Amino acid sequence: MPQFNFYSAIDQIGSERWNSLCQSDYPFLRYEYLHALEQSGSVSADTGWQPCHLVVSENERAIAIMPLYLKSHSYGEYVFDWSWADAYQRNGLDYYPKLVTAIPFTPCYGPRLMLHSDLSEPEQQSLTKDILSAIMQLASQYQATGWHGLFITETLRNKDQYPQLNYRLGTQYHWFNREYLCFDDFLDTFSSRKRKNLRKEREKITQHGIQHRIVSGAQLTDAMLKQFYQFYQITYLKRGRRGYLNEAFFHQLRDSLADQLHICFAYDPQHSHTEAVAGALFFQDSDTLYGRYWGALAEYDSLHFETCYYQGIEHCIRHQLQRFDPGAQGEHKIQRGFEPIETWSAHWLAHPGFQQAVQQFTEEEESLLRQEMATLRERLPFKKT
Repeated sequence: MPQFNFYSAIDQIGSERWNSLCQSDYPFLRYEYLHALEQSGSVSADTGWQPCHLVVSENERAIAIMPLYLKSHSYGEYVFDWSWADAYQRNGLDYYPKLVTAIPFTPCYGPRLMLHSDLSEPEQQSLTKDILSAIMQLASQYQATGWHGLFITETLRNKDQYPQLNYRLGTQYHWFNREYLCFDDFLDTFSSRKRKNLRKEREKITQHGIQHRIVSGAQLTDAMLKQFYQFYQITYLKRGRRGYLNEAFFHQLRDSLADQLHICFAYDPQHSHTEAVAGALFFQDSDTLYGRYWGALAEYDSLHFETCYYQGIEHCIRHQLQRFDPGAQGEHKIQRGFEPIETWSAHWLAHPGFQQAVQQFTEEEESLLRQEMATLRERLPFKKT
């Protein structure tokens, strides 16, 4: 019989056991990434992310692993349920704590449940049902209002198999590499006016004299990481608060996940030849580039687009990566060739009335969002075919 165990820290599970079920190099589910979040103190009960990771074992062999957190708020999730929390409050109920399967502060879709490759598809579906039942029991034990799986892939997205879950549609804007040989090759797919507008943006960076350099992994010095952390905090302070992550997190990632980490620095020779004026952090796996954080010391026209988007596109073309996920939100990405894509989350609320209300909400929201996505596709800059 499988054994279901929950752990309050990922280091209680260990890297070998956790990564043994990683069937891809998707960076955010790797032990090194999640451990850096916990080891640095960015993720903890004090920050509202209490780990309670699930490991399913059979004959002392791990056959399933899922990241899981007990949350006391909804910050850092990027699937917004503040209106649900408000509805609970208006009815005299607490919405928190809740259980969440997600990558903290990381709105990148990808695997959230790792299953052993020896399991057949029927065995995987049966085990997933048992896992959901175990999570519901844990929710009862913690008096949590429910469970939420964010930015999930197909493993958890099956309404016929898991009717207890509500599914919520979201959208992001991703770039896809259609065997481009260079950036101009990509631009040739644009209509004349849209191509001209984008070239003007890039020319502004040239006129400023700004130069970009991508530094990878172990080449990132402590001074570079300190400088990037300053950029990161500047971005959040403009929103009136500090960033979720501390400096130790970035240093630990450089040491443990170096081969998947890049920072694109922007240099203004009029400011300094050695100190960057802006930077953007990226992660990479075998086919995708992920844009995560950015910041700048001063305002430069079009610097954000160049550092966060165009340099990333050029990196993807150079290294033959198939997709570029530049981060959540931002309809302004449409005119720069990033296409609207579907993202999904799964939700279960223990309260039957609220579960039914959320189902109605997500169905109505999906209908409206599909209309919006169709309109957004009409605004893509590509030539009409």
